[in-house]
Amino acid sequence: MNIINEMKKKKMIIGMVHVDALPGTPNNNYSISQIISQAVQEAKLYEQNGLDAIILENMHDVPYLNRKVGPEITASMTAIASEVNKNISISCGVQILAGANMEALAVAQASGCEFIRVEGFVYSHIADEGLMNACAGELMRYRKNIGAEDIAIFADIKKKHSSHSITSDLDITDFAEACKFFLADGIIITGKSTAEEADIKELQKVRKTCDLPILIGSGITINNIDKFWDLADGFIIGSHFKEDGNWQNPVSDSRIKSFIKYVNKLE
Repeated sequence: MNIINEMKKKKMIIGMVHVDALPGTPNNNYSISQIISQAVQEAKLYEQNGLDAIILENMHDVPYLNRKVGPEITASMTAIASEVNKNISISCGVQILAGANMEALAVAQASGCEFIRVEGFVYSHIADEGLMNACAGELMRYRKNIGAEDIAIFADIKKKHSSHSITSDLDITDFAEACKFFLADGIIITGKSTAEEADIKELQKVRKTCDLPILIGSGITINNIDKFWDLADGFIIGSHFKEDGNWQNPVSDSRIKSFIKYVNKLE
């Protein structure tokens, strides 16, 4: 797990590649070859500007299915990830929405990705796709069964775009400790929605009690990275790297350059 080893040496800056809507989804307008070409272009742009890793995500595939996606999605993401990995040397991860974690793991193994981002690893919550139950038991057995133990599992806790009322008697540190107990390789903490800051008090509590690598998965910008710098081992950045700070827009070369120049001063 090279990305875990790298996190022990430096803060990881991870860029999001939101692949265009895939075949079979309502917003699909492009062929798979066109989608691959765009993903490769964005991945190379991130690498050229000094990022440490990227994540491929099917965020344009709205409305998302709950846990189960069709074989066309798994096949498309495998094709995209394979071509991206041929064209970059930095670490690449995969997330398949919503909560299609076994499919993401299969894509990662087939394409040479180093990690996956996992929804609903521990405890149940209500997502906008519906009830999402914990998947750690099935996922970790699947990872063992297909020989993918070298692929890191980064688990979201108290995930954005979700209601956590059914676990309101639990503290965020309970989520973190459950992830560790269930063998996650790292945890991801977000705000309540895309581009929203994580709760700094929650991050501080988790940092004090959990020794797993911590990534912040939403809301990081050039204007707030300072206050979060010492609270995480990595930063997953999507919206801020896009034109006008909107996740639906293309990746902005100038915004990436400005951010990396600023971050290099914090090292």
